[in-house]
Amino acid sequence: MFSDFIYPLIDLVTHIKITDIIDILIIAYLTYKLYELMKETRAEQLVKGIFIIFIALRISEILNLRTFHWILSNTMTVGLMAIIVVFQPELRRILEQLGRTNIMSRANSVSKESDTINEVVQASLSLSRQKIGALIVFERKTGINEIIQTGTNLNADVSRELLINIFIPNTPLHDGAVVIRRNYIKAAACFLPLTENKNLNKELGTRHRAALGITEKSDCLSLVVSEETGSISIAINSKLYRDLNEERLRNMLTQNLISEKTKSNPDEGSMNNETE
Repeated sequence: MFSDFIYPLIDLVTHIKITDIIDILIIAYLTYKLYELMKETRAEQLVKGIFIIFIALRISEILNLRTFHWILSNTMTVGLMAIIVVFQPELRRILEQLGRTNIMSRANSVSKESDTINEVVQASLSLSRQKIGALIVFERKTGINEIIQTGTNLNADVSRELLINIFIPNTPLHDGAVVIRRNYIKAAACFLPLTENKNLNKELGTRHRAALGITEKSDCLSLVVSEETGSISIAINSKLYRDLNEERLRNMLTQNLISEKTKSNPDEGSMNNETE
């Protein structure tokens, strides 16, 4: 029985051509890029559903379950027609993104990042002047879905007005962190893990400890506005950079969010005393 499996496999491997490898790599790349485009849209859930139906279809065919196979076959036919109608906006967006060049895509991405940074900087300065506490987390390469799920889903454009309104005291979403993912406010009122650093200044409050905590668990960048002093801080790579003025704040965000592939250390900051 083992030989019935292994010999055909050896025969397949020995007869594989370079064109077959290229073919597989192209399909794998296109599948990955298509998944990236559909990720976190309604279409993602749809594809999962189609995949499950396809597997069930194959199983019913192998087991000769005629009635079940007939039902699934007709479901697939009707479903594919419904997809074009129901998911027209998502399909159009995917096709538009596929038609863009890498250069255009990167240029648009950098422009969007710059706009996001500017809105966050302006919101932070306004909150600082009013001494309103705030905690903003930028998701980078490491996903933090478990953190996002603790908050309220927003999927909103990043704007200074919305950020300020979120953190105004006694509003429903002010307690917790805002998470920004791919230049959108993904969620608000999210709970973050506190830092495990026992040597941290005892006067640092919960926001700063949470800002450091998330950077110990992921590659996120977090921004804190102190409710007591109005000072602005950034936590990244388990380090806290404090008392940032507008120029340093903008530079650090730009360096770590737009030019994050450069591995130079972020602007140094002092670890002086501050309380929440």
